[in-house]
Amino acid sequence: MMKLTLFSLSLLFLPKTPKKWFILSTITLLAGSASTCLLHSPFYAPQMITGSLVADSLSAPLIVLTLWISGLMILASQKVKTTNNNPFSLMLTIISLNLTLILAFSMAHFIMFYIFFEASLIPTLILIIMWGYQPERLQAGTYLMLYTVTASLPLLINLLIMLNKTGHLSTAFQMWCGPQLVSNNFLMVWWMSCILTFLKKLPMFITHLWLPKAHVEAPVAGSMILAGLLLKLGSYGLLRLTEKFSLSLTSLSSSFLVPLTVWGAISTSLICLRQPDLKALIAYSSVGHMGLLLAGLMSSSTWGWQGALGMSVAHGLCSSGLFALANMTYESTHTRSLFLTKGLQALFPTMTMWWFIFSATNMAAPPTINLLSEILLLTSVVTISYTLILPLMLISFLAAAYSLTLFTATQHGATSPTGNTTGAPLQMNHSILLAHMLPILLLILKPEVITL
Repeated sequence: MMKLTLFSLSLLFLPKTPKKWFILSTITLLAGSASTCLLHSPFYAPQMITGSLVADSLSAPLIVLTLWISGLMILASQKVKTTNNNPFSLMLTIISLNLTLILAFSMAHFIMFYIFFEASLIPTLILIIMWGYQPERLQAGTYLMLYTVTASLPLLINLLIMLNKTGHLSTAFQMWCGPQLVSNNFLMVWWMSCILTFLKKLPMFITHLWLPKAHVEAPVAGSMILAGLLLKLGSYGLLRLTEKFSLSLTSLSSSFLVPLTVWGAISTSLICLRQPDLKALIAYSSVGHMGLLLAGLMSSSTWGWQGALGMSVAHGLCSSGLFALANMTYESTHTRSLFLTKGLQALFPTMTMWWFIFSATNMAAPPTINLLSEILLLTSVVTISYTLILPLMLISFLAAAYSLTLFTATQHGATSPTGNTTGAPLQMNHSILLAHMLPILLLILKPEVITL
């Protein structure tokens, strides 16, 4: 992991690079970091990078995902360079966000993890406000900050209480048991206040209102980092926290959270079926997938935790690729409305092929890691109660329904005379889409890399 550290630290010297080589140098370093981490990842035993940094089978796949998506974000933001819309500032923002996420995923102390967890919001807010499309981006940024600060303060207070009672907050040891810290009367409230910030970050249904606004107003780089990485901070934090607490606490909250998340996944899937905005549809589908992830994680089973980690990687790649593809469609048609985007199959058949592949991946078609993750999650949720079988069947059906609706609504039908699709030039970068799809297809050959 020392090679990964050197690669990451070398990003700090990029601002001194000549501007004409800046983008190429950044992509090369990020791709090299991801490849090095993948080849030397501690998938079976944790490795200490320094005294306060650690990489294990939980953090290593997410660090690789961070580096991989960051490089693809830079590739997808070429329009910022051609329009001369502060490209150098954009690269520095992406690099700072990249380093913040790597440190958050590799911190061996919960207070330091909390600091970098919150620090990742600042570059994200800059991305949305400086390179967003609409005036509503200020409102989206306000939603993002208010939800985050409000939900995160209880976790900080509880971490300080734990530090005072137990003497350490290291992720390397089994530390806490709820009844030792608070009385049984307040145990449920205390545990919910601990995990609230991660439920907001996932986001769980009810705490998800900031996500569609942030996605719709963000540039393509912002949407990719939000869907691909920032949502995974929530699942990573939940996995780290539940790993260190007594399993009785997780089962205590599952009686309340699992029905809520299953119902939320059904509700957001129904919203997707009637959603006219392309980016909002993809954003709401993320809420449905994260609801299933949370339900599996709350089952306190090995398969549930493995499926949660696998879904984090699978959804990060698939959702990021969908947003990149939606941006290419928007640059070709100049609209995100599903009512105006019709008949693209006759105009852009290559884009239609990519839309079909990513729509099939989004509905967990074989042979993708999305299917493996959903099998693990569905099986673990059924172990909680057999009454959940029918809602889970409905979730799977609705996921296929809105994915097919997304594909057929944009690719089939007559070209809209009121739209801007007639004669529009094709804006595509096949390398970005291929780089998203290859890991999804290849990781199924060695799934233990992302499910340990």
